[in-house]
Amino acid sequence: MRKPELVDAIADQADISKEKAAKALNAFIEQVTQALSQQESVNLIGFGTFNPRSRSARTGKNPQTGETIEIKASNTVGFKPGKALKEAVN
Repeated sequence: MRKPELVDAIADQADISKEKAAKALNAFIEQVTQALSQQESVNLIGFGTFNPRSRSARTGKNPQTGETIEIKASNTVGFKPGKALKEAVN
């Protein structure tokens, strides 16, 4: 499912316009992004938890040449599904 399809589904289920559904989805994405950029977790009971994670610098290999390269430290996002989401998928 892509974003436009998700907006359509939210609009249908919540009985609101597609414009309002798109605004709500964009606001949700913006708030989750802001919280994660401030190194805060976002917990949605039953759905899951978004956690900021740090990757330390490490050594890797270029798969084409086999040359050793240094991979910089970086930040990423992890997601741990909640119990209800796990049960729904299984």
